[in-house]
Amino acid sequence: MARGDDGDHQEESNERQPLLRQVTDAGEGGDSRALLSFTDQDGENPRQWSRVHKMTNVFIIALMSILSPLASSMFTPGIDQIAESLETDTETVIGCTTGFVIMLGVGPLILAPLSETFGRRIVYLVCFSIFSLLQIPSALAPNIGTLIAVRTLSGFFGSVGIANGGGTISDMFEPKQRAGIFGWYLLGPLLGPTLGPLFGGIIVQRLDWRWIFWVLTIICSANTIAGWIFLRETYAPALLQQRKKRLETEEDCPNKYHFEGEDDRPLWRKLAKSLARPPKILLQPIVLTMSTYQALIFGTTYSIYTNMQPIYQGSYGFSTEQVGLLYLGPGLGFLTAVWFLVPKIDTVYNQLTEKNGGKSRPEYRLPLANIGAVLIPVSLFWFAWAVELDAHWIVSILATYFYGLGQVMILNTTQNYYIDSFEKYAASAIAAGALFRSVFGGVIPLVAPLMFEKIGYGWGVSVFGFLGLAIAPAPLVFYYYGQRIREAFTIEL
Repeated sequence: MARGDDGDHQEESNERQPLLRQVTDAGEGGDSRALLSFTDQDGENPRQWSRVHKMTNVFIIALMSILSPLASSMFTPGIDQIAESLETDTETVIGCTTGFVIMLGVGPLILAPLSETFGRRIVYLVCFSIFSLLQIPSALAPNIGTLIAVRTLSGFFGSVGIANGGGTISDMFEPKQRAGIFGWYLLGPLLGPTLGPLFGGIIVQRLDWRWIFWVLTIICSANTIAGWIFLRETYAPALLQQRKKRLETEEDCPNKYHFEGEDDRPLWRKLAKSLARPPKILLQPIVLTMSTYQALIFGTTYSIYTNMQPIYQGSYGFSTEQVGLLYLGPGLGFLTAVWFLVPKIDTVYNQLTEKNGGKSRPEYRLPLANIGAVLIPVSLFWFAWAVELDAHWIVSILATYFYGLGQVMILNTTQNYYIDSFEKYAASAIAAGALFRSVFGGVIPLVAPLMFEKIGYGWGVSVFGFLGLAIAPAPLVFYYYGQRIREAFTIEL
């Protein structure tokens, strides 16, 4: 995507061995300094770490990625209670979700480039520490204005796991084994909004809405502490910078070495270039289209989630806690997809690469996206009319199971497509896609209740189904024509 097919192959070779080859006697481009780069045999190369070390990193960032979306929806069962406690209306309380979710999209535009400037680890730890601390003023909020402000700010810092998780996985895993690992990581952003109302409903019914944020404070703080102890740096230029500094100190020879990807420009210039990277990537037609697809999915998901309570309490007489259990419908769909379908993304990718003479293409990630392209509109129409016609509650929840399957297949194939296309700048590419989906996910739930009130749940949810149907051919189109589009719209990063 950043260059033509031949350039992709050459860049792929460079990027997939980004770490230490042993020190060479002469640098590139006439640089007389010795070159530091990683070989495949180097123990400090994250792609050569033991599986335990790799999965420890994945586990910590996956928890970060599940806790911030969890916080985005955990308070939804307590919306009425919060409105009464803070003397406001429920529509204003929903604004707490809007600000938080929008910042989940805005945050990566800044935090992803920062990780490509200063390294992944420090950005994770600083941001998630602040996110954990911000749960305290949320719990103590004296009015709705304070709650919305603090929640919006915490959404920004909580986005760090979503911003950089794909980049970290790309740092540690080869493309042929990446999709399966990424599938488990991606459960975080998907399961968070799903499990949040379940746990929130239990807390609200037994304690008080403020305890939602006290519980989040405890859990997030525990994960932050684990991160400070166990999380390791994975970004090649940051690791090479550390090695360069160590060797020059040990040998008392300043400026003896340079390394692959080193940028000697002033910090403000590096930051300016890094921050401009995600918007450039977002304007690429394939990224723009698939990001719109993700945005539709997130907008639909949050619109349904924030209306589960009025739907199932009003029509079926469920309690708050029972409504929370219904979110297991899509949650089981997520788990089924990750367990059985996501590993096949790597299988298909490797088979197509072998058929192509061993030369891979990002488009080889897309065939299984068509499963999601079919399931999403079908399950939305199913859910819409099951609710509208007051069918037994299990009928509509079965629809959410298949919707969950479809979500995982679209999001996972798309994210892997971004990583393969912009491997070195995977975090920025994912950040570009996250902007649209989070803005839609935050804004659409504000207008969805009015739409449902005017035209009913049948036609209201069907609107999302028709939009899903309209964009469904995108994965198929890009599978066949993606390479031509990438060559026509190259990006200089």
